[in-house]
Amino acid sequence: MRITHHPRRVRASVTRGTLIALAVLVGAAMVLAGCGSSGSSSSSSSASGASSATSSSTSGTTAASTASTSTSSCGPKPGVAATGSPINIGTIDTKQPGTDFSDGPNMIIAYYNCVNANGGVNGHPVKLFVIYDQTQPAQVAAAAKQLIQQDHVVGIVGVFDLLECTIDQSYWKQLGIYEMGAGIAPECWSTPNSAAVNMGPRYSSDGAVQYGLSQHPSKIVFLQSNVPGTGYIAAGPAALAKAAGIPISESTANVPITDANSVALNLVDKAGPNGWVVLNFTPPEALVILQAAQKLGLEDRVKGWGCSTPCNTDFLAKALGPKWNHKLFVNAELTSPDDHNGPEMQQYKAILAQYGKATSGLGSFTEMGYLLGKFSVGALDTVKAPYTIANVNAAFKAIKDQKTDLLCQPWVYGDYPLHIPNNADFTTTPDNGKMVTAQGCFNVSSADPQIAQYRAAAGTAPSTNPATQ
Repeated sequence: MRITHHPRRVRASVTRGTLIALAVLVGAAMVLAGCGSSGSSSSSSSASGASSATSSSTSGTTAASTASTSTSSCGPKPGVAATGSPINIGTIDTKQPGTDFSDGPNMIIAYYNCVNANGGVNGHPVKLFVIYDQTQPAQVAAAAKQLIQQDHVVGIVGVFDLLECTIDQSYWKQLGIYEMGAGIAPECWSTPNSAAVNMGPRYSSDGAVQYGLSQHPSKIVFLQSNVPGTGYIAAGPAALAKAAGIPISESTANVPITDANSVALNLVDKAGPNGWVVLNFTPPEALVILQAAQKLGLEDRVKGWGCSTPCNTDFLAKALGPKWNHKLFVNAELTSPDDHNGPEMQQYKAILAQYGKATSGLGSFTEMGYLLGKFSVGALDTVKAPYTIANVNAAFKAIKDQKTDLLCQPWVYGDYPLHIPNNADFTTTPDNGKMVTAQGCFNVSSADPQIAQYRAAAGTAPSTNPATQ
C-alpha cells in the first residue's frame, strides 16, 4: 500500500469564543503530553520517524516472540494482495517538538499494510490518510474538512491528538461520523460520536489512585502540572479518595521541573511515612522527580509511589534502575508486552516487526494503533461495497464484544451519550528495566461520576483477558 503525502496548507475560521475556550485546554494538554513549540504542517505518516521515548516503550521485538504467529493471519487470503479500489480512512494526530504521537498512526498503517498484503477487506485495500497538527484549533478544524472534502475518507480512525475531539466533535456529529481514537481531550470520552481504546489522563489517574488506596495509606498526595484545566483530571482522584474516606492533597508543579529536589521533598513531607504519592506527568518530568527522590534517599520515606499511564514505559524503568523495582506502581491501560505473549500479543509483535519500522517499537501507543487497525478492519469486513460514510460508520457504531489480549474487557462502541469502553486495566511496576504486571485486571472505580454515568448507560463488561484469568 502506498501512503500518499499531502503537503496542503490547511485553513479554517474558528470563532474568537472557541479560541478563548480552547486556550485553557491547549495549556493543560500541552503539559500533560509534554509539548514543546508548535508549527503548522500537514503530512502522511509514511514520512514520519519514530516517536519520542516519552510516549512508548522502546524494547525490541525478538524472533522468539513472533515465531509462532505469521503476519498472514491478519487477512482473509494469505499472500494475496488486495487490488480493488481503496477504502479511504482518515486520521488527525499531534506531531510537534516534545509531543510526537506518530507511533499511533504509523502502527495503524502497519496493520492496514498487513491486511492489504493478505486479501484486504473483501478484496479492497485500506488506505490511511494522515494529517498532523501542532495544536492550532484552526488547523485541526481544517484538517477534518480536508479529509472529508478532498481525500474523500469514509471513516476517522486514530486521532492521537491533543485537541481533535474538542474541535471536530460537532462536525462529526453533523456528518454521522463515529470516530475511533486514542485522544487526550475530554470530548473523546464524553460525547456520542467518539470512542477511544485508551482511558486518557483522568481515568488513568483514577486507576493509579485506586491502587494506592488499596494499600491502605493514611493519605493520598496527587501532583500534576501547573496549568489551567487540570481540575477536570483531579476531579476523578478526588472523588475516589472521598468515597474511600481517605484525605487527598491535590497540587500542581510548574513544568519543566527546575527544582526536582524541592518537589520530591515537598511530596514526601505532605505524604508522611504512611502516605501514597501519585504523579500525573509525562515520563521525563516524572523521572526527574523520582530520580531526585532517590538521590535524596526519599524513595522509602513514604508507603508507596504511583503514576498514571505515561509512566508505563521501559524508558522510565531503565532510567530509574533496580532501586525502584516494585516501589513505583503505574496504571496501565493495556496489557504489558514485556511479560505477556498471548496469540494477539504475538500477532501485534509480528506485524510491528515486519511492517512497523516507522514506529519506536513495543509500547502503549503502538498497542493502541494495533487495536484501532484491528477493530476498524473487523467492522469494514461487515460492510458491502460501495463504502460510504453512512454504511462504514454504521458498522463502526455497531462494534461490540471485541475480545482482545491487549485489553481487560471486550471493547464496544454502541449508541450511548458518552463512551468510556476501556474502564478496566492493570497496574505495572519496574523490574530491572522492564515494566511487569503487579496487578491484573480491575475495574476503575465508579466513584468517579463519569465512570458511573457510562456504566449506567452501557453496563459493566466482565474481564475476558486470558492473561489474568
